[in-house]
Amino acid sequence: MDLKLLFTLCLCALCSLVEAKLKEGDCEVCIGFLTKVGKSLQEQGKDPLAIGKKSLEVELIKECKKAKDKDERFCYYIGASDIAATKLINEVTKPLSYGMPPEKICEKLKGKDGEICDLKYDKEIDFKNVDLKKMRVKQLKKILINWGEDCRGCAEKTDFINKIETVMHQHVEL
Repeated sequence: MDLKLLFTLCLCALCSLVEAKLKEGDCEVCIGFLTKVGKSLQEQGKDPLAIGKKSLEVELIKECKKAKDKDERFCYYIGASDIAATKLINEVTKPLSYGMPPEKICEKLKGKDGEICDLKYDKEIDFKNVDLKKMRVKQLKKILINWGEDCRGCAEKTDFINKIETVMHQHVEL
């Protein structure tokens, strides 16, 4: 009887390890953000292997303060933002300090908090070929917000489309 229980527990532990493996497209934001942080450190002439865990934490928090959208959400999940409830930042800085690649760090984070790997970057819109009339109002609003444009008085979908078409030349090369 105890042997069956032990076997079941081992099987469950093995399944949880298999589940943490990354699939194609998993952890897109995690890998992307940690890669950006690594490049930023290199551009500043800082070697992640040499500066230490505490300095890495400071640098990561600095990058998180500049982060927007999905990167900002990732920072929240790992505890590198001011309003974060959890603190997984050590799970990032420690492996970074000894040169672990972002893919492996994100794989470990997936085991701790699966939502981290659910984050995906928004797809880039090809404004040369897109039909704005087929887009949802929510998507049209998001385009204007990303451009920093205000659409006061926009009530109908056509209002948003007209505003986008009016200011598009300022934000997109056609």
